[in-house]
Amino acid sequence: MLTLTPAFAARAALLCILSLSVSPLQAAAARDWPTYLGDKSASHYSTLTQITPANVNQLEVAWTWRAGDARENSTQIQCNPLIIDGVLYATSPQSKLVALDAATGRELWRFEPADANGVNRGLAWWTEGDDRRILFGSGQWLHAIDARTGKHIESFGDHGRVDLSEGLDRDVHGLAIQANTPGVIFRNLIIMGMRLGEGPGPAAPGHIRAYDVRTGKMVWRFHTIPHPGEPGYETWPADAWQRVGGTNVWAGMTVDEEHGLVFCPVGSATFDFWGGHRLGDNLYADCLLVLDAVTGQHVWHYQFTHHDMWDRDPPAPPTLLTVKHEGHDVPAVAQVTKSGHVWVFNRLTGEHLFPVEEVVVPSSDLAGEVASLTQPLPLKPAPFARQIFTAEEITDQTPEARRAVMERFTRVRPHVPFAPPSREGTIIFPGFDGGAEWGGAAADPAGILYVNANEMPWILSMIDSSGATSLGQQVFLQNCTGCHGADRGGNKAANIPSLIDIKQRLTRDQMLEVVTKGRAVMPSWAFLSQAQREAVVGYLRGEAELTAPTEQHAGWQTYVPDAAPASFVPPPYTHTGYNRFLDPDGYPAVKPPWGTLNAINLNTGEFLWRVPLGEYPELTARGLAPTGTENYGGPLVTAGGLLFIGASKDENFRAFDPCTGKELWRVKLPAGGYATPATYEVGGRQYIVIACGGGKMGTKSGDTYMAFALPKK
Repeated sequence: MLTLTPAFAARAALLCILSLSVSPLQAAAARDWPTYLGDKSASHYSTLTQITPANVNQLEVAWTWRAGDARENSTQIQCNPLIIDGVLYATSPQSKLVALDAATGRELWRFEPADANGVNRGLAWWTEGDDRRILFGSGQWLHAIDARTGKHIESFGDHGRVDLSEGLDRDVHGLAIQANTPGVIFRNLIIMGMRLGEGPGPAAPGHIRAYDVRTGKMVWRFHTIPHPGEPGYETWPADAWQRVGGTNVWAGMTVDEEHGLVFCPVGSATFDFWGGHRLGDNLYADCLLVLDAVTGQHVWHYQFTHHDMWDRDPPAPPTLLTVKHEGHDVPAVAQVTKSGHVWVFNRLTGEHLFPVEEVVVPSSDLAGEVASLTQPLPLKPAPFARQIFTAEEITDQTPEARRAVMERFTRVRPHVPFAPPSREGTIIFPGFDGGAEWGGAAADPAGILYVNANEMPWILSMIDSSGATSLGQQVFLQNCTGCHGADRGGNKAANIPSLIDIKQRLTRDQMLEVVTKGRAVMPSWAFLSQAQREAVVGYLRGEAELTAPTEQHAGWQTYVPDAAPASFVPPPYTHTGYNRFLDPDGYPAVKPPWGTLNAINLNTGEFLWRVPLGEYPELTARGLAPTGTENYGGPLVTAGGLLFIGASKDENFRAFDPCTGKELWRVKLPAGGYATPATYEVGGRQYIVIACGGGKMGTKSGDTYMAFALPKK
């Protein structure tokens, strides 16, 4: 933990108090929460001041609303709702869109998309005159919904919706596409990213597209995998634009309306963990990409990871703020990363505001792979998560736990930053889910950034994918091991079920339906042919399978999905899943803290404070200090002098003093609050609302939105 000198702490507290002050005019103008994460700067900040450190312990439940569509241990709610003119708009565990009376929680209307798929994190709002519409992503569809009635706006796209699988310069029918995170509105445009497949199979390209909000027609498109003649094309193989997938914006974007810029955190290229088929630095993968919001033209970019082999894509929308740099106010953009770094730029020029260096990194010994010789690292601010997992960092919760972890630790590759994927096992630390995650960071007007972090080791192990003895096993290795594991055992910590006994729980037809249509967080695998889907279901059910080529299935040993481009070649490797490195008791293999909340002054690059976020009650009962827990969902900071956050595995919702990091209030939620909260004012009363959807880290699923307020006078 950080130790602050009294003088430094006093200066930090004064700066914080000044940063949270707000004029009455500002407060009157910000009673709503009209944009995902609060505003188009993704600040997570509100000027409301009714709830303060002096009265926060008087908060009570103002209302609750239950969707009624949770599915135990398999659904979640990650939605940061919108609140506009006394109406709250949100999504349910099964991606139904609802409007609620924001003062009472009474349901006003409900929209149920026909092809709901995936997890929804938020909505976009556009209005002009009497036209008030919600832009809502579900599966591969972007819907335009009348905010007054909950009905499709028929003049938008095809009777109210646009198919995001169209307009990508290649046939991607059947490939996984999900509009999890809302697009951003700029004037009459909605600018969209999407979530795509990340495994060894084929994936769609992640081009960024802008659509007319009124008509649904595409206005511009930026190729994130450059086409011939476009800048960045030379950083890929010559035909990559025809066959490589990913390089998509899945985490959300931010907009500088004054300067007409859209800030796009572009994800990694597929396959996440082997890039022998995409040699080169791979622009614009793993970049902060800045585009002209009107035209989609490139303005500037910066790549955080060259030729990514670790799934180290930027996980959250970048934060726009103003900082004091070398005596001047500078329009800045800050991007938090899974590795626990904050990158800070002049958002107009792309100039670094703090020093950066290129460091030499290890090479890969996987056949066909060529790692980048160097990777960039910011020298300031310091990382907000530990960077190296050494033997000294191994857990000492009990002697037995330490011995078990040490035994596993000695069998994997020694951990260093950017250690490449390997057959022996490579430690990913901080883990696949951060450092920072999709909840992102909050920022106040004085340039203080608040970010929650995970400090969890994971182990990435690569295996040869060509050793399958049947079509069904080959399909499984190519598409399913990343979640369910090569042993089909699932991942209890991630609420991913075992498939070993699947035929005891689902009929063959039910399994085929899940593989074809998806369920909850599992995407559709409709890109597989009927024969391939039946083969993998047969493999999982232990049925007699094809063990030699036939005329119908000739060449299955080099299995290629029907939806793959003609030039697609299956990678020679897959991985055994996203596996947390835990001790025998289920706790992280590293010493605490396992989750933290951090405050960083981006004017100076110095930390103000750092505290654990969350605890294990059974460990606290043994007299241990709070350890922090793995956490998902971001913070909310208010001018009233409070920072609210759920996120932690212990299912608590907390308020902290943003000047000191002291916990001021907490309440147990009906299910984990793995979403970013929102705040708003209706009828002179300030509310704090959070989605209680659970369903992560082995915790129960929920279907509730819960709003808190001070007692009515």
